[in-house]
Amino acid sequence: EGSMNYFCKSYKTEKFGSLEKITAAGASHHRLAYIHPFADGNGRTARLFTHAYLIKAGINSRDLWSVSRGFARDRNLYYSRLANADEKRLHDTDGRGVLSERRLAEFCFYFSETIADQIKFMSSLFEFSKLFDRIKRYVESEGTLNSESFLILKETILKGTIKRGSIPEITGMPERTGRRELRKLLDKGLLNSDSPKGELKIAFPATVLEYYFPKLYPAY
Repeated sequence: EGSMNYFCKSYKTEKFGSLEKITAAGASHHRLAYIHPFADGNGRTARLFTHAYLIKAGINSRDLWSVSRGFARDRNLYYSRLANADEKRLHDTDGRGVLSERRLAEFCFYFSETIADQIKFMSSLFEFSKLFDRIKRYVESEGTLNSESFLILKETILKGTIKRGSIPEITGMPERTGRRELRKLLDKGLLNSDSPKGELKIAFPATVLEYYFPKLYPAY
């Protein structure tokens, strides 16, 4: 209990500047895993905590990437870095506490590199020309959608929302045919809306994630 109280006081996000928050997120990730407050699930808890910490700290405020995905890409390296940071002080100038400050700094550097790698990865997935190519291939291979569905999806991504009445203009389809195509997109969860007549927004159901965003979920 005492360790967790000290942990909570030490890593409040408001204590740190913008760049310091990245280091604090990495350090707190290791320290929470090291404290091992639960009988089971400490690793999962530490990764979930860090994801939430990065969002609260404003580093990943839009939740567009996940450092846990970076850990999962090379689990052996992740666990090795964690274990290294468990080491005791290497010498008298290696920090003030029981554990090695140098090893913790090395983990924080690895942590920041992992963040940079995941931002780069997600940026590449959202590069419009490549994303649209993948969506087009999905529509072509899906079997029940017409090619005009791709035009609807593309326009929705570019504009954020579109009006239902704009479907004929976007696709060149007659109004009734356009409504049928829209219904298929809604039924498949590729578009959604807040109301039966509301504006349309893009959606990413689980069935399309591997098509739209390949290698998004490495096995943990």
